[in-house]
This record gives sequence, structure tokens and C-alpha cells, in this order.
Amino acid sequence: MNLSFQFADPALLWLLLLLPIVSWWKGKKGSPIAVKMPSIDDALMVGALTRSRAGSLMFFLSLLSLTLLILALARPRFSRGTTDVDSKGIDIMLTLDVSGSMEAMDFTLDNKQVNRLEVIKNVVEKFIETRTNDRIGMVAFAGRPYMAAPLTHDQAWVTQRLQDVQIGQVEDGTAIGSALAAAVDHLRDSVVKSRIIILLTDGVNNAGAVNPLTAAEAAKALGIKVYTIGAGTNGEAPFPARDMFGGVHMQKIKVEIDEKMLTEIADSTGGKYFRATDTDSLEKIYDTINQLETTERKISKYEDFDELFLWFLSAGLFLLLLEFILNQTKFRRLP
Repeated sequence: MNLSFQFADPALLWLLLLLPIVSWWKGKKGSPIAVKMPSIDDALMVGALTRSRAGSLMFFLSLLSLTLLILALARPRFSRGTTDVDSKGIDIMLTLDVSGSMEAMDFTLDNKQVNRLEVIKNVVEKFIETRTNDRIGMVAFAGRPYMAAPLTHDQAWVTQRLQDVQIGQVEDGTAIGSALAAAVDHLRDSVVKSRIIILLTDGVNNAGAVNPLTAAEAAKALGIKVYTIGAGTNGEAPFPARDMFGGVHMQKIKVEIDEKMLTEIADSTGGKYFRATDTDSLEKIYDTINQLETTERKISKYEDFDELFLWFLSAGLFLLLLEFILNQTKFRRLP
């Protein structure tokens, strides 16, 4: 429950700016002469009387009553309201390739040449930060998949698990089918309406016991949409290699991505295939997915008002009546 003070017609408050103008004009014009005095001595005696301040008091009452009447016109009120937000989030499984080929140095970050995994972590972290209403989990894979983070609303924890993922934590290889099957299995019991998998790889399925297209069929049967991303430059990419003396030098390796298979996986599940050849294109891909998969939010707002204008109107009219009575009695001026 939220309680707040407001005006229903706040634009009418601009009328208050007229009051300083009236005061200035009144002071410039001065008060009319009420009584003609035969001598200066008599005038000084009258000036010494308390009633000589009657004009100022009456003018103050006039300004105060006008102020209250203008406030009444603006309809002051207390608002009691509640806002209900019904968020229908999405369950997202990030499926990331962490095989040895992710060491290829064909991406840049802050104008510095870095390996693919470092850039992917940076871009995916930004994506996670934008999905505040969704549950996010993560499967990492090389020669076999492993659960890096189960589905959770704790984005900070998922981000930490993302940073903990490293190349070489499991045997090398590219088990795309098994990784996709693991992500599908983790989403199987999810009850939310929208479930998606974002699968990123830089290679060809060459490990694991599950055919990627079979895993895609399972995703389709469960209504899970799969977005696939092929990461890596076209042709060849620089790759760090150690010589017999322990020194590190770059050698060119051929980039081979099964784009046909990744396209079939995405198309069969209602998703889309993307190709990222540099950092900029990778960021745009995750931005596009972010826009395609929006969280449904329904906001219902209820408000109840306690109108206060009658109190201001009554006070303003009372002061006007008081001013009239005083002008006709105690502070009456001679014509």
C-alpha cells in the first residue's frame, strides 16, 4: 500500500504566481486615504495607533484566502494505491563449448587480441545481467558435457560460475549432441511457458553418444526453442602453440564449423542460427536473442483517493468572510 499526497489538476497551481504580482501592485499603488487630517500632528497621532496596521492585516487575509482557494481548485488529495506486477519469465539454458579450439586468438576485447572463451564470457555476462526476470542455467562441454549451473534466479551466482569455466576441465572434444541433450533434460521438468537453449560452439560434433539432430528432436517435442551460434573467423585462425623449448608462438589453424547441422537444429525447434566472426557480431547476436525473447510483464495498478479540496475551500471562504466582517466592524474605514 502506497500513500502519497498529490494534486489532481496541478497545472492550476500556476495561478499562485499571480499573488506576488498582486502584492507588488498593491504596494506600488498604496492605500487610499481614509480620513483627511487638519494637521500633521493629528496624522502622527493616528499613525501611532495599532489600528494603523489594519490595512496590512486585511491584505494578508486576502492573499491567504486566495492561496487556499487556488489550492482547492487544484484538488489536493491523498492517494492510496497498490501495484501488482505479474512477471512470466523464461527458462534459459546457456550451452557453451569450452573445447581446446576455444583458445584460438581471433577475437579482440578492449582493443587487445584474446582467445574466444574470454570474449564469450564477457558477452554472455552482459546478457545474463539483462535477464532479471528469468531463470538461467548453464551447461559447459568439450568431450562431454557437465552442469556448470542449474536453473536459478540468482544472476550473480550464474555469472560467477561462468567465470569459473575454463578450457581443459574435462577431456577435449566437441560433444554437441550430448551437451544439447543435457540442456534439454534439465529443462524437461520446467513448468514455464517459454524455454530456450542458446548453444554456442566453434567446431564439429566429434564426441559423445548422442546425435545432435536427435537431441534437437527431443527439444522440439518438449516445445524447447534452440538458438545456435557458430563462433570463429572464416578460413583460418591464430592459435597459440608451444615449441620444444616451452616457448609460445602462433600458428594458423583451419576453422571448421558444421553450420548446416547448427542451422537444422535451430530451424527444427523454431529458433535461429547465427554466425559470430568477431566480438562485435557476437555482441549483436546476444542482443538480438535478448530482443526476440522478451519477458511478459503484466502490471495492474489500483488507486483510491481522499479528496481534500473541501477543507481548503472551506478555509479560504472562512478567511474571506472574516475579512469582510472585520472590514465592516473593527477595522471599518471612514469614507
